[in-house]
Amino acid sequence: MPGYGAPRSLATIRFPLAKAGRAEHVHRMQSHELLREVYARANVKEIAAEMGLSLSLIYKWAEPSAAPGSGTVNPLDRIDELVRLTGDDRIVRWITERANGFFIKNPKAAWPHPFHLVPATNQIVQEFADLLAVIAKAAHDNAICPAEAAAIRARWEELKSGTEGFVRCCEEGNFAALRSSPAPGPGPARG
Repeated sequence: MPGYGAPRSLATIRFPLAKAGRAEHVHRMQSHELLREVYARANVKEIAAEMGLSLSLIYKWAEPSAAPGSGTVNPLDRIDELVRLTGDDRIVRWITERANGFFIKNPKAAWPHPFHLVPATNQIVQEFADLLAVIAKAAHDNAICPAEAAAIRARWEELKSGTEGFVRCCEEGNFAALRSSPAPGPGPARG
């Protein structure tokens, strides 16, 4: 094996980061399976009482919709259908915000050779640096006004999204998708 930094042809270069430790998302959990797991850790009677619903209905939600006698579509499947029919992911964003989280849409996979790993890595590092620059600019006077806070929040949201895209591309070996994505802007100007 050549020493570190020795030239090699592209045919002999291995890209261990492209697929190493690749997360295999083989089984996508069904909504009723999730509810069954949640119910195992919760007081289902209290849930039914708080929601003003019957205990049997709450338990039916944890059964497959196609199960004989179920005939009840659970709230998670209804939300999924609503998002699909409207094509509007603000519903998902609202739910994740209510749970003190955030929503990041997964990038589409193109499956090219990972030639763009280094530029993609550099782009993520640059995006972190851009966020730090926005924070430093806002904090230089030891006070952060609402417009500056909004600029920091906007840059942070872009960074989370870009980083999630990078991680997904690492898992899938898809770095050209990152290379072809437009770079986010520097954020709003300070007022």
